[in-house]
Amino acid sequence: MIDEQLLLENIRCVLIRQEESIIFSLIERAQYCVNAPAHVIREFPSENFTGSLCDFYQHKTEVADALIGRFTSPDEHAFSDNLPDPIQYEETVESPIMDFGINMNAKLKAIYINKIVPLICKPGDDHNYGSSTMADHLCLKILSRRVHYGMFVAESKFRSHPDEYRALVKAGDDAGIMKLLTNEAVEKKLLLRVALKASTYGQAPGECDPDNCKINAPQIVQIYNELMPLTKEIELEYLKLRGRSDA
Repeated sequence: MIDEQLLLENIRCVLIRQEESIIFSLIERAQYCVNAPAHVIREFPSENFTGSLCDFYQHKTEVADALIGRFTSPDEHAFSDNLPDPIQYEETVESPIMDFGINMNAKLKAIYINKIVPLICKPGDDHNYGSSTMADHLCLKILSRRVHYGMFVAESKFRSHPDEYRALVKAGDDAGIMKLLTNEAVEKKLLLRVALKASTYGQAPGECDPDNCKINAPQIVQIYNELMPLTKEIELEYLKLRGRSDA
């Protein structure tokens, strides 16, 4: 009997709920300029740390998150290395997906900084580095949860067609795996839905002019078109490892 967390309709409900979080976090970031200096690698001698201001804030925040057990959850993935073990665990719940150590946050962060931030933010520098860095961290945390949730999708689809996926994995047929995995109708509905949400949530009350939107429909569609290939890459990697496993 399939775990309720792995029912596709339940997974889609989770992903739909995440859409509002993604849009509102992007709206929060869009109020600041690109603020490129916050993404420049530098030394923090007093902290014995090398990285950008964004990296530094992310690491310090994830240290606290790790201590309270955030990364014991299967849908949470850290951007930082060398994090401490938890001092407190939530009640242990068996994960419905297998832990293969998949973490695509480095790729996600590059997409976010190089493509998403310039898309939604005004160019230049407003010197609000701390505020924009906090907004960057929130966006990245939410986007990471979204793309890595693809492993729940992959596990659900594997359990529905285990023999087909194992055969494709054995044959090294990545294209075949992607074809079996992909549901174009669902993807089209997703893009229409997030476009509608962005056109609604991205406007100031009483304004209908698209030029006044903080986040507009074309922008959110373009962002999802950046995220979907990474999500599929995660799903493909998971399925290849899953197809070789004995479970």
